[in-house]
Amino acid sequence: MGVSIWLGELPIFLAIESNRKRPLNAPTPFTQTDAPSGPARITGLKVFVRALRLDVEIGIYAHEHGRVQPLIIDVELDVITTGAATGFAHIADALNYEVVVAKARAVADAGHILLVEAFAERLVQACLEDPRVTRARVRIEKPEALAPAAEAAGVEITAERA
Repeated sequence: MGVSIWLGELPIFLAIESNRKRPLNAPTPFTQTDAPSGPARITGLKVFVRALRLDVEIGIYAHEHGRVQPLIIDVELDVITTGAATGFAHIADALNYEVVVAKARAVADAGHILLVEAFAERLVQACLEDPRVTRARVRIEKPEALAPAAEAAGVEITAERA
């Protein structure tokens, strides 16, 4: 039996008899014959927009009406991988993340919204209008909600196509 100890990148073998050809913690060698043949099959695609900042008329309190407040918006979409067959060579093969931003702006431009939850729900439903989207996650932070006591307050909503 052999015992191996690694010191940095160098193995140190202790003087114990062994039939082992390599150190115990050495990685198993990879050979070309171990690799699967053919191209990898894409099993999932996520499109995301992170930290989109929009000024929105939002809030239930009187001092929140008639003025805009910043929202920080994250959107993550699970998308059917139709572009995998063509190698994503054309914009038509992909879900354009500029469309996600346009949908968020459209929700914001629709007028005063009382709750951050309502904004998130409207945006998640707008994202699911695209038939390629199977799941949508929207996270919204309202940085001024609890300032200066907290950096932000907010919600996260996830919806899946039925």
